[in-house]
Amino acid sequence: MRWRQQGAERWPGWAAWALAIGLFMALWLYCADLFPWAADYPKSLRIPAARWITAVTKWLLNDATFGVFTFSEFTRFIAALLDVPYRFVLSLISTGFLRGEGSQAVQILPPLSWVAVIGCGAILGQRAGGRRLAALVVGCLAFVLVFGQWQSAMVTLASILVAVPLGVAGGLLMGILAFRHPWFERAIRPVLDLMQTIPVFAYLVPILILFGFGPTAAVVATLIYAMPPMTRITELALRRVPSELIDLGHMVGCTRRQMMWRVMVPASKDALMVGVNQVIMLSLNMVIIASMIGAGGLGFDVLAALRRLDFGAGLEAGFAIVALAVALDRLSQAFAHLRPEPLAGGGIAARHPYLLSGLALILAAGLAGLAVPALQSWPEAFELSTGTFWSRVVEWINVNFFDTIEAVKNAVLLNLLVPFKRFLGGLPWAGVTAILAFAGWRLGGWRLGALIAGLAFLIAATGQWEKATITVYLCGISTVFAMLIGVPIGILAAERDGVWTPVRVVIDTLQTLPSFVYLMPAVMLFRVGDFTAMIAVVAYAVVPAVRYTVLGLKGVDPRLIEAGRAMGCTRGQILRRIKLRLALPEILLGLNQTVMFALSMLVITALVGTRDLGQEVYIALTKADPGRGLVAGLAVAFIAIITDRLISASARAARARLGLGMT
Repeated sequence: MRWRQQGAERWPGWAAWALAIGLFMALWLYCADLFPWAADYPKSLRIPAARWITAVTKWLLNDATFGVFTFSEFTRFIAALLDVPYRFVLSLISTGFLRGEGSQAVQILPPLSWVAVIGCGAILGQRAGGRRLAALVVGCLAFVLVFGQWQSAMVTLASILVAVPLGVAGGLLMGILAFRHPWFERAIRPVLDLMQTIPVFAYLVPILILFGFGPTAAVVATLIYAMPPMTRITELALRRVPSELIDLGHMVGCTRRQMMWRVMVPASKDALMVGVNQVIMLSLNMVIIASMIGAGGLGFDVLAALRRLDFGAGLEAGFAIVALAVALDRLSQAFAHLRPEPLAGGGIAARHPYLLSGLALILAAGLAGLAVPALQSWPEAFELSTGTFWSRVVEWINVNFFDTIEAVKNAVLLNLLVPFKRFLGGLPWAGVTAILAFAGWRLGGWRLGALIAGLAFLIAATGQWEKATITVYLCGISTVFAMLIGVPIGILAAERDGVWTPVRVVIDTLQTLPSFVYLMPAVMLFRVGDFTAMIAVVAYAVVPAVRYTVLGLKGVDPRLIEAGRAMGCTRGQILRRIKLRLALPEILLGLNQTVMFALSMLVITALVGTRDLGQEVYIALTKADPGRGLVAGLAVAFIAIITDRLISASARAARARLGLGMT
């Protein structure tokens, strides 16, 4: 750090950047003649990582053995273990308990009726948050029921009810190990970074090969996707336990295990429940992608609607996922803030009234369902649907505004997208790597510069540079548009309280809508291509731009605003010169999250004909080529890590300049 500070003093910021940009321009202009290897990475020197990964996967599948059993048998055993709780929960809430297989299966016990499930949801809501939460849960589940999405929603809920407890338990144990052993924390930190940034499609391929096709493989994919935030939150929560509590535990003679499970974990309950909430939300985000390897449920309905370009059906299934997500999100948040009630005296009825009420409701609803079939399964005649209406709306827009839409699309393509794509594609990989490394050094020291240089070099050395530039071009354009839309909306919502409430409802809905839902109207209006991908990415990535702008502006110290008013500043001056300057670190973090959202969505947009890294991952999934998929996925992860580290370093520098602390 001292060496970096001395270098920064010797080279003022503008002079260092001027020299770096000058060298970059010289390399760009003359590298094709003088240094051809700097423009195009030599094919003879490429690292055959895809071939190595594929070879290792085949070895694990065909030859790896533990003596008594093979690796393949081990993974199938894990799948069989996971299948037991999944089949039980699925039978309980969806299919009923069956005897036999396939067409010969006979139902010996029906599933819980819709009355029982909605009633139990209401009881949980009443226990956690009172009447309002109970009414919200009932409303969400009733929406799923009335719009004909009940059976698919119960299949999805079965996956969630199995994956979430396993993800929470696994993340909790890994977080505890990371807290106790610094070497383990250092070892898993890059692994967690990669798990959270590699596109899900990339590790669906090895999961499909090792665990087979079906809902159990989907549960495994969900676990891998949802466990990292629980691990991080657990470690962070344990480190924030007050030292007074730890000292008290030592004073009363707690053993190491007692200290962890009776002192530190209970003291971290609020933060851990936030982790549980994150696991639930990430598991719901996986339902569509997991449907590609046999998960079924609402995700399969959305995916099938996308393949048919049936916008109405896909939107209804998407809103059913939103309703399920809202109910589970509010319940988990309410239980996170719930304080344990003192144990009541008397019998079991006084001590466990909600549990007994739920059991009584299940029994009564089951008996009533035998007498009145409509109380067991909601009649199809009473189902509602707006799918046809929404499909016709899109068709009407297409018919009446086709020329305008095509004109806008072609103008943006010809004047912005294509020129920017050609510009990035013509940059030399060596020059881009050097300028990124220089930016990392200026912002965070030589370690950050070396990390960024190494990741950029690996993208080029594995033969992914050309497709990576297309990914960066689409991500960059989409991020700019998302920020141009999101930041003004965030400013308006932060400045006017009446605007924030409806804006929050909209962005909460957008954040829980499945990513595939964004593709359907874009494809129906704009056909396939880069412009369609950009529209879908902007719609998906605008949420963090709005949310972090509001967070930053509302977090400005009121005393500074009052000081500005006392000095005679107008409302506009206070916004421009005080609020926006002090909110800059949060807005930069919003930019960071917008980039992350854009990158995750770009893999999904491979379905509409882009030719970037997402397309590579998708092709690898269709061809069951784990090496190709993981290498392309790692390239996406490297782009995400480079962006994250640079923007985070910029945010820390902005905080330091403004005297806000290094948080």
